[in-house]
Amino acid sequence: MVAVQHSKSVVNIEKSGKARILAAARDLFDSHGFHQTSMAELATAAQVSVGQIYRLFKGKEDIIEALVHADADEWCDDMAILRERLHAGLLSIEQTFEQLLLHTIDEKNEALSFDILAESFRNPAVGDTIANMCTRFRTYIRDFACAANPDLSGEALEGAEEVVLACMFGLGHRSLSRPTLSAAAAGALSARMILAALRAID
Repeated sequence: MVAVQHSKSVVNIEKSGKARILAAARDLFDSHGFHQTSMAELATAAQVSVGQIYRLFKGKEDIIEALVHADADEWCDDMAILRERLHAGLLSIEQTFEQLLLHTIDEKNEALSFDILAESFRNPAVGDTIANMCTRFRTYIRDFACAANPDLSGEALEGAEEVVLACMFGLGHRSLSRPTLSAAAAGALSARMILAALRAID
C-alpha cells in the first residue's frame, strides 16, 4: 500500500512539474523566442531544476512537440463540440465557421506560433507533429465543408480543406497586418465568405 501511494505521489509530482515546465516554456518561448530561451531560464521560471526538465523532456524540441500536442488536443476538443452543436441543430453552418474562425483569431501566442512553424521546417519531428495536427483538423473541416455543400467530393473537397486551413493559419497571425476590423467582424465576414465560396463549387 505504501509503495502504491509513493508511486502515485511520484506521478503527481511529475505531472505538476511537466505542467509548470510547459506553462513557463509557453511564456518564455513567446516573449524571448525558442532558441533564445536557455534551459536555465526555463528551469527558474518553472521552479524546477534543469535536471528535472531533462528527466521529463529530451530537449527543447520535445517541449515544443508537447506544446503542439496540447494545443491540438484543445483545438480538436473545441471542434468536436462545434460539430456536435452543428449536428444537433444548435448552430447553423455559418455560426459554426464563425466560431471556428473566432477561436483562431483569439489565439494569444502568435510569436510562439511563428517560432514553432519556423522550427517545423528545420526539425522533422516538429514538422511531423504539425502535419499530424493538421490531419486531425482536416477531419472536422471536411465535415463542416460538407455541411455547407453536401455535393463536395474529391479534389473540390480537398481544396475546401486547404482553403479553410489557410484561413485558419492566416487569421491566427492577423495582428501583423495591423487589421482595422474587430475580431468579431473579421470572424463573421470570413465565415460568410468561406460559406459563399463553398456553396458556389459544383
